[in-house]
Amino acid sequence: MDEQRAEIGVIGGSGLYSLLEQSGEYRVATPYGEPSDPVTVAEVAGRRVAFLPRHGRDHRFPPHKIPYRANLWALRSLGVRQILAPCAVGGLRPELNPGAFVVPDQLIDRTSGRQQTYYDVDAVHVPFADPYCPAGRRTVLATAARQNLRVTDGGTMVVVEGPRFSTRAESRWFAAAGGTVINMTGHPEAVLARELALCYTSIALVTDLDAGVEGGSGVTQDEVFRVFAEHTTIMRELLLTALGALPAERECPCVHALDGLKLPINLP
Repeated sequence: MDEQRAEIGVIGGSGLYSLLEQSGEYRVATPYGEPSDPVTVAEVAGRRVAFLPRHGRDHRFPPHKIPYRANLWALRSLGVRQILAPCAVGGLRPELNPGAFVVPDQLIDRTSGRQQTYYDVDAVHVPFADPYCPAGRRTVLATAARQNLRVTDGGTMVVVEGPRFSTRAESRWFAAAGGTVINMTGHPEAVLARELALCYTSIALVTDLDAGVEGGSGVTQDEVFRVFAEHTTIMRELLLTALGALPAERECPCVHALDGLKLPINLP
């Protein structure tokens, strides 16, 4: 067996998989440069899983500088076809207190200037009406139910450019537009996964109520890091259990995302 090969990918913080045993680390070259970090490959619940720190192990990449294209390409080149993507988000609904989990089903892109496609030539339009994998979402929700973990089923993730947090007016605007949670990394991750016909499922942990939802001084970086660290064990348990429950054979619409379309050059 090729030790570098994996069938499932996880993009998230290093704290989620730092305790993995019998893992290997691999540098992966891509046409889009190096990924955020070497990829760690390990066996989890009988599945070969590739783990990639979104911001780099030392958190050196701010949201707008993450090499998203290299990250997704690297995972696919190792054999990955399904991705779970845990992330920290701000809540845009007052009922979503810090510590709440959300499995979103929709996305609003408010970023600017990011490289968000593999199609730099030719007019190719990939369907993206439903940005997240329905099979992956069902798996995560069912896993949470078995663990008696309360998770919000569905919601719209608003993705902003960052690295600053939103003004109060912006937060209220996003909420009025139908936003449920807000973060800085969910796009272009999701659309690049779709362009590679990968299944992509986001698992969002609410770390704060965004600026327009509450009074006070608004969200701070220390608050986000503190709440995420406090819930890392719960997120890790949910994530690692869900990995073993993902379908062995993909039968979701993600598989057919590129049917009838010209493929990205040298698609791995």
